[in-house]
Amino acid sequence: MAPWTGLWGGRAGGDAYRGTPVVVKMENPNWSISEISPEDDDEDFLVGAGATGARRKGGRGKNAKQITWVLLLKAHRAAGCLASLASAAVALGAAARRRVADGRTDADAGVAGAESPVLRSRFYAFIRAFLVLSMLLLAVELAAHVNGWNLAASALALPIIGVESLYGSWLRLRAAYLAPLLQFLTDACVVLFLIQSADRLIQCLGCFYINLKRIKPKLKSSPLPDAEDPNAGYYPMVLVQIPMCNEKEVYQQSIAAVCNLDWPRSNFLVQVLDDSDDPTTQSLIRDEVAKWQQNGARILYRHRVLRDGYKAGNLKSAMGCSYVKDYEFVAIFDADFQPNPDFLKRSVPHFKDNDELGLVQARWSFVNKDENLLTRLQNINLCFHFEVEQQVNGVFLNFFGFNGTAGVWRIKALEDSGGWMERTTVEDMDIAVRAHLHGWKFIFLNDVECQCELPESYEAYRKQQHRWHSGPMQLFRLCLPDIIKSKISVWKKANLIFLFFLLRKLILPFYSFTLFCIILPMTMFVPEAELPDWVVCYIPALMSLLNILPSPKSFPFIIPYLLFENTMSVTKFNAMISGLFQLGSAYEWVVTKKSGRSSEGDLIALAVPPKELRHPQRTGSAPNLDAMLKDQSDSPKKDGRKKKKHNRIYKKELALSLLLLTAAARSLLTKQGIHFYFLLFQGISFLLVGLDLIGEQVE
Repeated sequence: MAPWTGLWGGRAGGDAYRGTPVVVKMENPNWSISEISPEDDDEDFLVGAGATGARRKGGRGKNAKQITWVLLLKAHRAAGCLASLASAAVALGAAARRRVADGRTDADAGVAGAESPVLRSRFYAFIRAFLVLSMLLLAVELAAHVNGWNLAASALALPIIGVESLYGSWLRLRAAYLAPLLQFLTDACVVLFLIQSADRLIQCLGCFYINLKRIKPKLKSSPLPDAEDPNAGYYPMVLVQIPMCNEKEVYQQSIAAVCNLDWPRSNFLVQVLDDSDDPTTQSLIRDEVAKWQQNGARILYRHRVLRDGYKAGNLKSAMGCSYVKDYEFVAIFDADFQPNPDFLKRSVPHFKDNDELGLVQARWSFVNKDENLLTRLQNINLCFHFEVEQQVNGVFLNFFGFNGTAGVWRIKALEDSGGWMERTTVEDMDIAVRAHLHGWKFIFLNDVECQCELPESYEAYRKQQHRWHSGPMQLFRLCLPDIIKSKISVWKKANLIFLFFLLRKLILPFYSFTLFCIILPMTMFVPEAELPDWVVCYIPALMSLLNILPSPKSFPFIIPYLLFENTMSVTKFNAMISGLFQLGSAYEWVVTKKSGRSSEGDLIALAVPPKELRHPQRTGSAPNLDAMLKDQSDSPKKDGRKKKKHNRIYKKELALSLLLLTAAARSLLTKQGIHFYFLLFQGISFLLVGLDLIGEQVE
């Protein structure tokens, strides 16, 4: 900007004063100002616009015109922020209006809803009854507040005529009968809450000790030499299995990643275990396997006619092949997992000279963790699971639940434990528990990662969590007699029963739902039953802080994480009850929907170098990878033509949001600060989830 002249720039003449010129960089979002110094740094400048003789030696003055520009630019920036917030609010309201107008609810999902109609209606009726009761109580409390019915405890026994007598009877009933029962339930849940919090704190301290002492699994033998000479080192026979079912979005990237594992070709075989019921998907996967066979990969396509037992039945059928007896280990990767080329070289050597080792598990990393708020919150949970739970249990107990993928099993350990069983929807945890009862040890490799994909829609995440929380309760019912009769130590039995199953799989979803979604709102209408502030705010905040430590970049999401975990408690509690009492929805298996977002960058990395493309044996690989990238870019359009996706309304979450917001209004009458804010924001969280406004949004 050119220097100003005239009134603010100085007077014409020999002793005219000059202001400090300014350059406004409009591309800078902070509206920073760069001052241009005069040629002579020792020249005097005006300190103020109205000063006539005041000068400052070597200073840089700012005139009123500059300040006006700064204020105008900052006002423009503030107006832009307000406009963005208003636009987001309008978009949010429009999305909510479309959900309500569309009318699609979780009840319309049928079998894919992961709940039986009977269970869904009963559980929804239970929540709805609490909602109706809370609204009636709020109406009574509002009437009492407006009419000033502040009856003292001593006056409750006096006969009062009219409506006030009914209110006095309600107060007597509340104090004599309801409050003691509610207080008992509150105290019981608080005790469970403290026990679970202590367990989590101990696990975090164990993780801190591991990192402080730099404890990690060590090889009992020297590292493997280069794979150029198969006879130069320890390269046992490894069977690699890729179970999949209608995985049209991700099958190419998983097959490509597994076929590029750095291991002698003669010492590993890939089984593509396709359970797809779509003929088109079957044909695509079969053609993909044929292409890699032409490129020299040892890979087989296997499809079952009778698709019994879901993933467990698929794996069990594959292990029954006659050639499996020639292999010593089996590595399992789900369809959306992409192991690095050195995966086997970093995991299999731990088995050498360690005959008691049955499983080596790697951690997961997520290629779409920053896709939306839902994937960010999932990343927090799973980072804590691997960094803390799996690592601590692996180091101190040599046992943890198998994650179902990105792991290498000793085939002898699988056979000794009874093999894969279809009795639950968590076949991975089932085989891990049975192997532990037979004395096999596990190792978790925290520094070996396998890329995968997180569910991007709330519907897919909800179905996944239902399966993950109903299956352990099924398994607990089935394996409890075996745990009691097993020959392992009493300490290991106690760890399995009380910590692994009861505390972490049953108590956690029970108190999360009961304490924060039912008891806390009810204490607003029965104030004689108290829930301390440290239970509502301070301890949950501390636990959330501990959960977020393994993923420090997610710290800005600590409050949404706390609220979302309580919101998910309704799904987890429902799943836990269905699994514990063997209800119909406990046996339902819904394959988690994949988007295939992880394929593009990784497929480019897996592409064959140009020199190898000219080699006769590699000619089929390049078109294959190009086709992958083209199919991935065109897949949204194809899917959009074939099947329309819709966001749904989730009735239980909406009912709970109204319950919590009603309790927040009652809390506002009694000026309970922390309780009011918690209930308000938790109610808003349930509202957003109930309207399916978190995660992938379908226009």
